[in-house]
Amino acid sequence: MEPDEIFRSIADVDGLKRGQYTPNNQGKYILDTNPSWPETVVNGLYVSDIRARIEEARRAVLAGQKSPLYYHMARRQMNTAILAKTVGMTVFRVKRHLRPEIFSKLKPSILDRYAHALVVSQEELKSV
Repeated sequence: MEPDEIFRSIADVDGLKRGQYTPNNQGKYILDTNPSWPETVVNGLYVSDIRARIEEARRAVLAGQKSPLYYHMARRQMNTAILAKTVGMTVFRVKRHLRPEIFSKLKPSILDRYAHALVVSQEELKSV
């Protein structure tokens, strides 16, 4: 990603300034609405990395390598351990559900647990 794209991606949105927490002279964290340029670049790189991971997950689902659950996990910045704990399942079981052939056979009650945890509808959960 080019530097200009990074700065555009983290620029003010709808006229609202973005802020971040930074330590002051006493070591306490305060909200800083004018962060230094290195902090802005680092945050921009982090955001672009997240977007790249989401796009990679989308491509894996469209290629049939992963289930749509994988994409929605990436969108919510979750891993299998976090999702497993959220839905009350074992990590092994969640990993199995990342396989398209297993995911397509899941019961509506299981899909509902995933949909609730990922804040999407069941229909959205089944698509990218």
